[in-house]
Amino acid sequence: MKNVVAIQHVAFEHLGSLEAVLVEQGYTVHYLPAWASGLAAQVKALEPKLLVVLGGPIGVYEEDRYPFLHEEKALLEERLAAGKATLGICLGAQLMAAALGGEVYASGVKEIGWSPLTLTSAGQDSPLRFLSGELADVLHWHGDTFTLPPGAVHLASTPMCANQAFSYGPRALGLQFHLEAEGEQIEHWLVGHACEIAGAGVDVAALRRGAQRHGAALQQQARQFFSAWLAQAVQRD
Repeated sequence: MKNVVAIQHVAFEHLGSLEAVLVEQGYTVHYLPAWASGLAAQVKALEPKLLVVLGGPIGVYEEDRYPFLHEEKALLEERLAAGKATLGICLGAQLMAAALGGEVYASGVKEIGWSPLTLTSAGQDSPLRFLSGELADVLHWHGDTFTLPPGAVHLASTPMCANQAFSYGPRALGLQFHLEAEGEQIEHWLVGHACEIAGAGVDVAALRRGAQRHGAALQQQARQFFSAWLAQAVQRD
């Protein structure tokens, strides 16, 4: 069965433009709240054709405040060890990095806004080529970062964040940035993350203008990237 489980941390951060690609290709998408009681019982680590772990405004290192993070990391450890198709976005990428032995920590700066990626040679040879800086700006929204896990391949960076993307084998990909946000979803983010935006001194109007300027190109390139990655990581599984 072509099933996808997407683990959410806040309701307004969902698969966005990526969901349409999955539906078009015949996948069934099921959302599961990270804080759901007995997460491990609700989703077996090796069962979904694809597991996507989405973003959220908490830190991987805050297990004392958010105990469900333990279950998420354990689920990812098992899945990644088995080489199953896994995609992490922002917090999801940080959880993947931690599950693989990397260190996640506060970077000391907030990278919030639109800017291009710089791809490594490995990134240029991967599906991320559709998201190169010459083609689209991506959305950044994070204050944490991570060290590259052992065995991972570095794929992309920005001046503010060295580790923007990594792969682990042919079927696991962690993306620090956001490629999925589309249309009115940005307005949900502006409201839902209002306290973080204000605390970081970020101009809401500038974020909105960035979405208007870069959103359409990002959606187009994100669809091409995701289709190529699915063909590599999922459909051959």
